[in-house]
Amino acid sequence: MKEKIIKEYTFLSNGLPIKVRIKREEGRPSLLYDIVLPELKQGTKAILSHAMKEIVEELRLTPEELISQKETLKIKDSIKEEIKEKIRNLFPEENDEKINFLTGVIIPQTIGLGNVEHLLNDAFLEDIIIRSERPLWVYHKNFGWLETKIILSDQKIYDYASLIARQIGRQISVLDPLLDAHMLNGDRINAVLSPASFLGNIMTIRKFRRTPWTIPELIYNKTIPVELAAEVWLMIQYEMSLIVSGGTASGKTTMLNTLLAFTPPNQRVLTIEETKELQPPSFLFWDSLVVKEPNPEGKGEVSMQDLLINSLRMRPDRIVVGEVRRSEEARTLFEALHTGHSVYSTLHADTSEQTINRLMSEPIKIPESMVSGVPIILVMIRDRRKGIRRVFEFSEVVPTALGGKEGVRTNNLWRWKPRKDVIEKEGVSQRIFDDLKMHTGFSDEEIKKDLEEKTIILNWMVKNKLFDIKKVGNVFKKYYEDKDVLLTKLKKEPGKLLKEL
Repeated sequence: MKEKIIKEYTFLSNGLPIKVRIKREEGRPSLLYDIVLPELKQGTKAILSHAMKEIVEELRLTPEELISQKETLKIKDSIKEEIKEKIRNLFPEENDEKINFLTGVIIPQTIGLGNVEHLLNDAFLEDIIIRSERPLWVYHKNFGWLETKIILSDQKIYDYASLIARQIGRQISVLDPLLDAHMLNGDRINAVLSPASFLGNIMTIRKFRRTPWTIPELIYNKTIPVELAAEVWLMIQYEMSLIVSGGTASGKTTMLNTLLAFTPPNQRVLTIEETKELQPPSFLFWDSLVVKEPNPEGKGEVSMQDLLINSLRMRPDRIVVGEVRRSEEARTLFEALHTGHSVYSTLHADTSEQTINRLMSEPIKIPESMVSGVPIILVMIRDRRKGIRRVFEFSEVVPTALGGKEGVRTNNLWRWKPRKDVIEKEGVSQRIFDDLKMHTGFSDEEIKKDLEEKTIILNWMVKNKLFDIKKVGNVFKKYYEDKDVLLTKLKKEPGKLLKEL
């Protein structure tokens, strides 16, 4: 069979060097993602195979042990050490490097997801699609959808989905065949069991970046211009609400997580979600609330509405509602807004105009008079041809009163120009800066000066490639403690400031 290797690279998974070949094979309509695992001698394979059977029997986790995610992680760490010790006893003459290597071989097959575990550790992969008795597919950042030679049985897919569900206190079965949840590593999983899936069990894994994105990194990658980032910083600092919208995998959640870093660190942030996806920076004062599904008897459900009502007793300054898909999430979002809190959320829509229309149409159907409560819409887009993500539109929601009837319209302030790949100013604000002046007492000159200072700080972080989330957090912390001291150090002692971070 003729083949042509397009790309080849190596990454580490559980300490193992895994080689990937992206290649074109004759007769295959799509590119192939070919994963090459380290070779083992036949004798070593036989010993490890026998050891795996013993380990699975000896170290099986009970449902009681898997109720707490923290406990599950502790147990898994403990099991890894026990596995390493067992390997050491089986191969007493081998050095630590070889023991670690063999441990890395056996861990995914005993307490992980088998070869799928290696795919989770490939930083170039965004999505993994596992279908019963058919080749597994992956979405590669540089090459799009790729077919693999990995095939899993219907039973194996069920076992993996069930394992993940138990680890986070959920369940999936023929009677309850749908699972939408997050894994312990933060990735998101969606599973559909037969007969709800006609061709057998399906599992979809949406991977999340292991190191969080930061605003200087997004500016550096041209996802958002520094001047617009400064404006959004100003809006969020003074508690203006915002919706981030966009299409599938356009970067909505990433952008919202990143923008939350602009929140003053002495303000309390609460996130309310159906499925956990939001990961605000750890330096913020935040807590996460997640919907709980009812048990098989229909008891114990905790809805988004329940969480919102409870959250208002927790004295939050900001409420972040996970993706709005249905009327309940939207109602939760706008009820939070009308309790006097700043609210933030994401929504599937390709433009700011579509965002407004989706909010007012079925199945969400928010009254038009209420929609203006969220003054800012930031729209993300993914250019599939170039493989890039950009802020597509930054718009304000302007209230109108035509014929005595309250309504809304959008006013685009920034827009992405795809042919030039630049995000340019497009319109003049008719609302948000007036609102800002009304609530802060700022003059036009003071707003201009504030934006210039924020731009200087952001440009300095970009210039020094200050992308680490903790260091970025320390910059914002210093800004809110005393911005004049920060700006002075940045101008006169930039080297000393870098060391302090």
